[in-house]
Amino acid sequence: MEKKDNKDDLLALVNTRIDELSEEITEKLRALIAIRSVGEEQAGGAPFGAGVQEAFDYMLELAGEDGFTILNADNYGGHIEFGELPSGAPEAPDETLGILVHLDVVPAGQDWVCDPFIGKLEDGRVYGRGAVDDKGPAMACYYAMKILKESGFAPVKSVRLILGLDEETGWEGMRRYIARAGAPNFGFTPDADFPAIHGEKGILIFELAKKLGKTTAKGLSLRKLSGGAAANMVADFARAVVRGDSYEEVKTKVAAYRNETGRQIHTKGIGKSLEISVNGVSAHGATPEKGLNAISILMDFLPRIGLVNENVLEFADFYNRHIGFELNGFGLGCGFSDEPSGSLIFNVGTINGDTEAIILTVNVRYPVTADQDQVYGAMLPLIHKYDLGLVKLDHKPPIYIPADDPLVETLTDVYRKHTGDAESRPAVIGGGTYARAAKNIVAFGPGFPGEPKLEHQKDEYISVENLIKLTKIYAEAIYALSAG
Repeated sequence: MEKKDNKDDLLALVNTRIDELSEEITEKLRALIAIRSVGEEQAGGAPFGAGVQEAFDYMLELAGEDGFTILNADNYGGHIEFGELPSGAPEAPDETLGILVHLDVVPAGQDWVCDPFIGKLEDGRVYGRGAVDDKGPAMACYYAMKILKESGFAPVKSVRLILGLDEETGWEGMRRYIARAGAPNFGFTPDADFPAIHGEKGILIFELAKKLGKTTAKGLSLRKLSGGAAANMVADFARAVVRGDSYEEVKTKVAAYRNETGRQIHTKGIGKSLEISVNGVSAHGATPEKGLNAISILMDFLPRIGLVNENVLEFADFYNRHIGFELNGFGLGCGFSDEPSGSLIFNVGTINGDTEAIILTVNVRYPVTADQDQVYGAMLPLIHKYDLGLVKLDHKPPIYIPADDPLVETLTDVYRKHTGDAESRPAVIGGGTYARAAKNIVAFGPGFPGEPKLEHQKDEYISVENLIKLTKIYAEAIYALSAG
């Protein structure tokens, strides 16, 4: 009983302190969002570019000022740690609770209402790329640790806030960090949804390429294609540049298509060429149904304007017959599904083309009971039929932990205590998080059931109310998992 009273007193103190520091937590997050930490080419000693390095330095400096132990693994990642030994303890903790966050963000995309890298505070919301994915949750976890430590909590297990720097791209940083510091024994990553995520589909990223022969026929020809910002985003823009003697018929057909479909498609003169531009709706590649793919719109339209490029038309035929606006891979023969995780998810992230080749970058999330060989094997007959090249870029196998595992149950109980939500259940998702980086890691928040999913979308934001609620939830989760 005494232990329970101490726990309740401590957590009440922590929650009060979180409320008192709500303005500080918000301002620190705004400063972090203002750092444009989109992954880029290596610059000097910054493996993932200057912006990502600046965000990493910001967090390490903050932690150093607050008296945490920090580790920098050669700028590929690091951690912020606490776990001071109780008086008389004979040895260091033999288990590590890892909280895996990431400081890199995807590109901002188009048409934001405000600059995505200033951390604008308006109407109780902090706007900016990374507000939800993953800087807001990272700052909430940091302050959860800081306030627990300052309130006198002495965990019997080491607690590490592990800072990933290339989660949105290649994960090389996390691999190097673990090689240097070792993997945590268990933990969570605040990079998905509540109440808890106990499985994640396998993820494939690959290219489909079509070589284009020279066109000798006279008439309207395709010169350039582009669209999308990243494989794991629904493309919210796409463009084609065409060249011909006259563009009046093309403009007429663009206007007719716009009126017929309600889709955003326009033309603009560029020197002697004509640009056809399309706007879609961005969304996370794990939930493409929440967006509208601009590449699919453009490929649907292009065959209507009488292009003379035969190989381009053949590629468009392949796309429209076997990809189109479908999101489950059925058209390509890989529409697998299972009971634990549901249907395969198929997202075209980018397109790039010129007079020599067209390249699509595709992001697939496949069910937990399938494997990559099944997915690729199912697509190969059509890939060969259309004489396409296949380049495998990345693979993350699926993960699955039973919903009744003690780690999942503990986190779910903490969530329910703070929200009163007893109906929502742990789930399996198509998203890929750092839960895959080590064993016994599950995704835990920050998305609340019923609220809009803003990851990878324009005008991403987190409400100050949710930021503070997250800090309290993560503080209690850390206590529950590290108090012994």
